[in-house]
Amino acid sequence: MTLKPKILDRYIVTKFLTTFLIALLVVILLVIIFDISEKIENFVQHEVPLKSIVFDYYVNFIPYFINMFSPLFVFITVIFFTSRMAANSEIIAILSGGVSYHRMMVPYMFSAAIIAMLSLILNLFIIPRSNFERVDFETKYVDQSYTKYSRNNVHYQIAPGQFVYVQTFSAYNNTAYKFTLETIEDNKLVSKLTAESATWDSTMDGWHLRRYFIRNYTKGLEDYVEVGDKKDTVIALKLNDFYRNQKTVETLTRDELNSLIETQEMRGDANVMYALIERNKRYTLPFSAFILTIMAVSLTSRKKRGGIGFNLALGIGLAFLYILFLRFSEMFVYTGTLPAGLAMWLPNIVYTIIAAVLYRLAPK
Repeated sequence: MTLKPKILDRYIVTKFLTTFLIALLVVILLVIIFDISEKIENFVQHEVPLKSIVFDYYVNFIPYFINMFSPLFVFITVIFFTSRMAANSEIIAILSGGVSYHRMMVPYMFSAAIIAMLSLILNLFIIPRSNFERVDFETKYVDQSYTKYSRNNVHYQIAPGQFVYVQTFSAYNNTAYKFTLETIEDNKLVSKLTAESATWDSTMDGWHLRRYFIRNYTKGLEDYVEVGDKKDTVIALKLNDFYRNQKTVETLTRDELNSLIETQEMRGDANVMYALIERNKRYTLPFSAFILTIMAVSLTSRKKRGGIGFNLALGIGLAFLYILFLRFSEMFVYTGTLPAGLAMWLPNIVYTIIAAVLYRLAPK
């Protein structure tokens, strides 16, 4: 079996990538139209400049949308043009000409590799930066609930041996109430600081404490105690630590995301699940291009009565089911049922098994 490119390879690759791009352009145009109709009231209410809508939001929204629904586009693309090839007896002609079914899959997998590589590059290098602008735009003009919320009973290990507890954090005034900082050495409590409130000050990159009480525990019978109304402190706890959520992790580069995961795991921060989901998702989506391509070819390479309508409906259904499965698998992480790595790769594992069975049956 020779892998040297032939006319057949160029023909399939051209059909694959051309149909994929056309599907992208058509769907993106429709999505933008519907999105504008949904958000037009927000734009008018906040008097958002047209330049900001176009360049700050939609220019950054398009890569995000393309990557999110790339499995859908890949599956529908392969279902559509392969069904047409089968309906026109092109698949029969290819196999009758001495080309094996496995050899016919080479240009399909090559095209899937191009799309997967582009998706991976978008995920790791382009989308995080564009998401920063998109999320910032959305929080200003569309959904402000992400900036106006409170958190209760926050426990952090901000550094080895340093633990912070906040009873309530208010995003309205960037203030942590019932603030406690404990320092532990050799499994012994050596210092405890409590304050009625701690307010963030960006100019000093630290906190203003109000009505504070510090007790330093010594080895002797006497402890050092300090009480006051006001005190400034700079610790390894920043304002952004209270704002981490499923949206903000989308704006981080690979190195920033890995650093955040390391920090949050050290702190015992429950919000680490958002970062773990995001990191695994950036690799699962590109890999799905291979799985869904194999499934689509296996389902549509045989000529059937009734044209491509049934195949297209089946492809759309299976593609949406994959995306739904991918979203649903996040719930396993939120509930602690499965670790993030296994949960986010579970749809690919299941669909790989299905694709393997279909591919084995397809040549028969």
